[in-house]
Amino acid sequence: MKIIHIIIAIGLLISTTAYSQVFDVPYKDDAPTRTLLTPVKNAKAVVLLFPGGGGVLNLQDDGSTTNGHTFVRSKDLWAQYGIDSVLVDTPYDLGAGLRNSRSIRDHQQRILNVVTYYKEKLNLPVWVFGHSMGTVSVTEFVNGGKEKEKLIAGVIVAGTYRSATVDSDVTLPVLAIHHLNDSCGSTPLVSSERIIEGRSNKLTSQFIQIEGGISEGDVCGSRAYHGFNQKESEFVKSAAQFILKN
Repeated sequence: MKIIHIIIAIGLLISTTAYSQVFDVPYKDDAPTRTLLTPVKNAKAVVLLFPGGGGVLNLQDDGSTTNGHTFVRSKDLWAQYGIDSVLVDTPYDLGAGLRNSRSIRDHQQRILNVVTYYKEKLNLPVWVFGHSMGTVSVTEFVNGGKEKEKLIAGVIVAGTYRSATVDSDVTLPVLAIHHLNDSCGSTPLVSSERIIEGRSNKLTSQFIQIEGGISEGDVCGSRAYHGFNQKESEFVKSAAQFILKN
């Protein structure tokens, strides 16, 4: 009987999930912004995923990548919640720390193009989700004015970089996720706490701490607690439930 249940579960997953597909979002006369859409039948929302580090996934034409980022490892987990996921690549290294290029006009325009592209393509609520340095990308975007804010349904940050902030006049739902044992010096727990604590009680906000998993290699890497290693299911579930509630 258990085998039958497993087969049914696999069949349901296959029936609701389509194959991932690469879409290149045009950008002026420069290299396009490559994205990887993992769609689900009758999706309720779409989440755009902005990884940390230099941001380069180097997505190939078939959607493959050697990058083991948290978002790459968990991209198929969104389907069970009826949410399309989109990995957002970059044609150039965005740098890290104070030398990052995530607030410059070029990068922010690329984000705007990707948001607009998927809003028009899928006609679904669009959420932006940044991890680590990717939190700078999404918070800078949402702080960019009411016209940008109107395009998205909400913002999620995880393993928040210390300089990332959300302006007080941003009224969108905001979720912050952090691993309790994240020991990366650039992403202290207080970075995520501060974003939520600084918002009005009248606004929709939530702070979630995750424990457990394993930590391997660089403490600021995706295989460390910072990258929610072996906690990807809880990581995605927390974000997905917030999206579906709001």
